[in-house]
Formats: sequence, C-alpha cells, structure tokens
Amino acid sequence: MASPIWTPSVETINSAPITRFQQTVNEQHGLSLNSYVDLHKWSVENLALFWESVWDFADVKSQGRGDAVLENADQMPGANWFPEARLNYAQNLLRRNDDSPAIQFRCEDGSSRILSHKELKQQVASLARALKAEGVVSGDRVVGFLPNIPEAVIAMLATTSIGAVWSSCSPDFGLKGVIDRFGQVNPKVLFTADGYRYNGKVHDSLDLVSELAEQLSGLKRIVVVNYVSEGSLSVDAAELATGFQGLVEDGLGSDIDYEMLPFNHPLYIMFSSGTTGKPKCIVHSAGGTLLQHLKEQQLHVGLQADEKLFFFTTCGWMMWNWLVSGLASEATLLLFDGSPFYPDGNTLFDFAQESGMHYFGTSAKYIDACNKAGISPINTHQLPHLKSMLSTGSPLVPESFDYVYEHIAKDICLSSMSGGTDILGCFALGNPTLPVYRGELQCIGLGLDVQAYSDDGKKLETGAKGELVCVKPFPSMPIGFYNDENNARYHAAYYDRFDNVWCHGDYVAMTDAAGMIIYGRSDAVLNPGGVRIGTAEIYRIVEQFDAVEEALVIGQQWAGDVRVVLFVRLGELHELSEELVSAIKAAVKKEATPRHVPSVVVQVTDIPRTRSGKIVELAVRKVVHGESIDNIEALANPEALELFRDLPALSQ
Repeated sequence: MASPIWTPSVETINSAPITRFQQTVNEQHGLSLNSYVDLHKWSVENLALFWESVWDFADVKSQGRGDAVLENADQMPGANWFPEARLNYAQNLLRRNDDSPAIQFRCEDGSSRILSHKELKQQVASLARALKAEGVVSGDRVVGFLPNIPEAVIAMLATTSIGAVWSSCSPDFGLKGVIDRFGQVNPKVLFTADGYRYNGKVHDSLDLVSELAEQLSGLKRIVVVNYVSEGSLSVDAAELATGFQGLVEDGLGSDIDYEMLPFNHPLYIMFSSGTTGKPKCIVHSAGGTLLQHLKEQQLHVGLQADEKLFFFTTCGWMMWNWLVSGLASEATLLLFDGSPFYPDGNTLFDFAQESGMHYFGTSAKYIDACNKAGISPINTHQLPHLKSMLSTGSPLVPESFDYVYEHIAKDICLSSMSGGTDILGCFALGNPTLPVYRGELQCIGLGLDVQAYSDDGKKLETGAKGELVCVKPFPSMPIGFYNDENNARYHAAYYDRFDNVWCHGDYVAMTDAAGMIIYGRSDAVLNPGGVRIGTAEIYRIVEQFDAVEEALVIGQQWAGDVRVVLFVRLGELHELSEELVSAIKAAVKKEATPRHVPSVVVQVTDIPRTRSGKIVELAVRKVVHGESIDNIEALANPEALELFRDLPALSQ
C-alpha cells in the first residue's frame, strides 16, 4: 500500500469529535472499538444503536424521540426511522441566541456583512410570522430564486420553522430551467433578489421573475430582496410583490412557534440536474437531513461550536443545504456570492484569511483551476486556522492532492467527498483522524453499508471496480419524489438494478485503506471491446498537460463496437498539434492501459456543464449520435453542445 500524503497528529486525533464519539460508544455499550474500521463495522451492524448514538451525541432538539428507532429495517425503500419522534429542523439550527456570528457574508465586490445568532433568530421569527399571515401552513411549498446571501438562509429557516417545504435554485437559471423546477412544486411564496453579481457585472432578476409569476398559478406572494440596488420593486406582478426588509423588522422579538413534526416530515425538495429530461423532484425529510448532516459535519469533518465553515456553492447545489446545517453545530457559516476568480484567483483565499476560516469547501474543478492558474496561497496568504479542505462535485485527481499540500497548506486534512442530491449527503468522505492517500476518499460514511457490486449483484473484493451500492437503509434516503404515484419513478431511479439495494450510479473501487476511488458515473462508463473504463481514469492523465484546460470523453458507437473519443479545451495560445495528440495518447497508454487510449482527439472551444459545474458526458454523447436533448435549460452553457454536432473528425 502507498504511503499517506498526510497523517494527523496525536493532538488532532485526541481533540476530534469522532474520537469522543467512539469513546462514548465504547463506554455506553461496553465495547472496545479501537479503530475507524471497528467503529464503521459496528455502525452498520447496529444501525439503530448507531443512529440513536448520533442523536444523543449531537444533542438533537425534539419534543420527544420515542423508543422506536428503525422499523422495517430489511426494506429499501420502506424503512422507517424514529417513527415516534417530533422535531423541527429550524429549531435545531437556531439553538443559539447570542451576539456571536452566525453568518459572515462576502460578495465578489468586497462588500461584507455579519449577522449574529440573535439577529438571525429575530429575522427568522419576523419572517415566519409574515409567512403565516400569508396563509402558509405546514406542507406548503416556498421557493427561493436567490444568490447565496444571508436572506436565503433566513427565508429557508422561516419556511421550515412552520413546517413548509423549501426549494431553491440559483438566479443564473433561465426561465425554462426555473419553470421546470418550481413549476412542478406549485409554490405559494417565491423569494427573489432584484439581481446578482457575477464576474464584475450586475445581472437583473426581476424581468424573469415577472414572467415566472405568470406561469406559477398557485403563487400568492413574491418577496424581493434589494441586493444589487436600493430602487423600487420593478416586478410586473406588482400586486404580489413586497419587500423582504419590511417583513423582518416587525420588532416583535425572537420567539418562534416551531411546528413540531414527524421525523419524516418533508423539509426540502431537491432537483436533479435534469440533463436527460425534466428534473426529478427529490423530497428529503427534516429528521433524516438533520441527522445525516450532524453526523457528517461533526464526526467526519470535525466541526465544533464557534468554528467557521465555508463551501463555495450556489443555492442551486445541494452543498448549500449541507452548508446551512452547520448552524446545528453552533458554527459560523461563511457565505460567498459571485465568481471565485473575480477580480482574480485569490478571492476565496482572501476570504479565508479575512474570516479565519477553519473548513474550506469547494469543487474538484476549482482546485484544478487554481493549480493551472499558478495560485499558491501558501506563499501569499496566512491561513493559521485552516484545518481541512473539502472537495466534491467530481473525483479529485491525485495531482490535485499534491497541489493542495504543496501550494495551499501542508498540515490540513484534505477530504474528497462523494454522495449527491439523491441522499443530500455523502457515501464516502473524510475523517480528521485518518491519513490521506493521493487520489482516495478517506473512508465510507458511518452507518452506511456501502459496497462495490459486480453487474450480477455480487460484492466485489478490494480493488475491483463496480457499482456503488448501499445494502442497508439510512435516514437521509429520500421520502420519495414529489407527485410520484406509487413511488414508481423513485423505485426506478435507485432500486430497479438490484432488488432491495440502493444503486447510486457511480463506478468505484474500495481501497486497501478502507477508503474509495471513484472512476466516474456508471452511465458514462466507456466500454470499448467490452472492457469497462471510468472516464475519470482518463481525465486525471489528460488534464495534467499544461496545454489542456479541460477534457470530456465519451464512447462513440463505431463499426459495431465502441471507440473512445476525447475532446479537449486548450489554453490560450495552444493548438491541437499532432505532437500533442501523440503525447496525450502515449501518456494514457503508459499510465492506464491501451484500452484507455482515445481513438480520436478533437479540440473544442467550450465544454458543456451543469449549473453546479459538472461536465455532461451523456448530453455530448447524445449530440454526437444525433439524438435529441430533452432539457438544455439544465446547462450553464447550452450553446456549447452545438460544438459537438456533426463533427467531420467523428465520421471517419
């Protein structure tokens, strides 16, 4: 087994919440769990005891938990967690009422704000009363078309405090993309900002909201945040519009009448990317979301009270929902709105230095972009409080591990994380008490019986590549899909492949260190000559070339088989020469196998991606094969798809 690239100190291990949790479990149950492997094994063999222990350790606020923890433990779907419990998600996030910072916000233009726990609670209380006055009740849908600003957190907490259901997307979505999402859930109230800033420009939101209001038949109220201007509310549906600020200044104190609801009461409706059709409306429960996030943030990240948690995200990515749960650990949320490269690539590291950031969350693509841009915060910034970098969105390649430790910080835990909107959490992630190995996710999440399966549903040995599955239930499994009769679409999405087993759609292998390597999405796996190849295996090699800014690979049906086609977006002043093509093919052959070598390499000027930054291999594959794309509104740059249509290089 390779040597670790980072090893935690004895002090780090001893002070980590997960160490205290393991000691507590040993004491309460008369056990002698001595390692993470032992703890994980116990957690999946004793699901009810484990999740009950997480509840107690994280001090979940409730009206009562009841005696039952898990009913129908052998059914997926069908397992029922904490059936007697009554709780409120917002109450658990608003457990403090003091002057310490709850939210520290920074915009790309340098402006900033700090909101204390007391101020946050007061504004949530006022807004909750306003929502009730509008007739919003438990189970109603409230949506946010908002930048990543404090008002988004306030609106979500006010909504969920009364048992209504929250959904959001970022304001860079076009009209059809928003309708495809909000139009399915029939919201009663829409929160919007007047606009947003990105890359030095101000973008208006109200024209789109005016059109949106005409198509949301059940909409009763539009609440507008004056974010980019101090002007009046210029919404065509003026009779529906009111200002946000007036609703949070009623002066009636911070008492909140929390609706105490079942563990499985709906909290969020999350949307899939929708690149192959209308987005799925995935319904997540209040209790499942809360418990999963408390486990991940306190035990796997190490988050403690008064520490500062950051994730670069928009309100359209599940990491926003994950981030805001940090309030339940009494942490300070660090919010950033805008481009991470405006005015230059140091923007987020400036924020990290100014705020005293402890946990820096971002995407693998951002880390790679910083590497290619030559950014070296270890030489330009002081980050004495930084404990960990968290990376997700796509596999973090081994070379990015090297970059973080050489150019960002030497003594931090680099945690590559993977899960998704489907579970509103992670199947594999970090652990501050474990070593970090290049290219690997440190460990499988506690309480998650995750395995790699063969095509015929057999558990694979360590190192063998297969389907990521979870063979036992967990609390953050979705309640279902919204308006999904008999749970038909929900069952088809995760359980049709293997009976009574969650099949996630990732192509993975377990490691000798009890971690995981991800090789890409299963549905994007290449299959030349019948050999399965994960796309990430090729990206990590190709994107190490200085000339290559980004790559996308597909399998093209060709001559009765599949051939590997590689598209590359090159940096300025670079062209795809025969020498570069030969060098790429030689590197892939040397570092992978001859099967991985692309048959065709094509230069493109852009690569299509979702609004959360993920490249869309399936959409490109459809275009190459002349198939229609159902929902280009899910893409941040849909015009890029045309670059792949009818390419001469793919017809010979």
